[in-house]
Amino acid sequence: MNNRITSLFNIEFPIIQGGMVWASGYKLASAVSNAGGLGLIGAGSMYPDVLCEHIQKCKKATDKPFGVNVPMLYPDLDEIMNIIIEEEVKIVFTSAGNPKTWTPKLKENGITVVHVVSSLKFAKKAEDAGVDAIVAEGFEAGGHNGRDETTTLTLIPLVSKSINIPVIAAGGIATGEAMLAAMVLGADGVQVGSRFVASNEASSHINFKNEVVSAIEGDTQLTLKELAPVRLLKNKFYEEVLLAYGNGSDIEQLKTLLGRGRAKLGMFEGDLDNGELEIGQVSALINDIQPAAEIVKNMMQEFNEAKKRVASL
Repeated sequence: MNNRITSLFNIEFPIIQGGMVWASGYKLASAVSNAGGLGLIGAGSMYPDVLCEHIQKCKKATDKPFGVNVPMLYPDLDEIMNIIIEEEVKIVFTSAGNPKTWTPKLKENGITVVHVVSSLKFAKKAEDAGVDAIVAEGFEAGGHNGRDETTTLTLIPLVSKSINIPVIAAGGIATGEAMLAAMVLGADGVQVGSRFVASNEASSHINFKNEVVSAIEGDTQLTLKELAPVRLLKNKFYEEVLLAYGNGSDIEQLKTLLGRGRAKLGMFEGDLDNGELEIGQVSALINDIQPAAEIVKNMMQEFNEAKKRVASL
């Protein structure tokens, strides 16, 4: 397939693996890139030295393009960005911050910059900041999310009709059929997170992967909007959050309840009771753990079969 996204990243298929915390190390990123998509290392759960190690290992594991996802609320952001530049990473996805802060510097160093947004307003701001493409993420997505709860089905046509740079759809996409639907709505490619959590190469704990596979409709909920909206699997910790709301807890009390390291505890260490289990609504459609290459292959097969079905209507 040849379109604006495959050309921008020099990849075979317009499938981007989300740079998810505690799931997206070099093994997953290189596997997706080797399969023809674009793999992303998730810097959000890595100290600078750990990120540097993953970048170097990814270079050895693939000769295909890969990138790094950087949440811009990261406390060591300057060091992270300097490592990315020094290691000559060619693609950076930024999120959770102002794209004007780092986009010029990254582009000066020959880096393709993509920014993740959850609204048309911020898509336009990112385009004005000079990014090369947008990830428009609907509120079905797992992890940290937009406050407006705009669905992917609504967000993609809003954004694609209003900006001129390529649009990557995210949120609720785990199949080739969903990929086709997003592209019919105006997306040039898709970013896939939850489906790749349930992959052999994801660095997340097997307990978490199995919980994703066993999830059914209604098992996730967007919560903690007063802090930073996050979609979680319902577990003991989620019930404690629900109880805190029922008791009228204020922001400081919610911060105390959340504490530090909840996502690591649940997603990386496998504590299914006390950890944050960040995953998207589409987990209800995920029924097995597969190699990343199989996920890419299956999505493209489903995509092509769906195209044929639509053509026959």
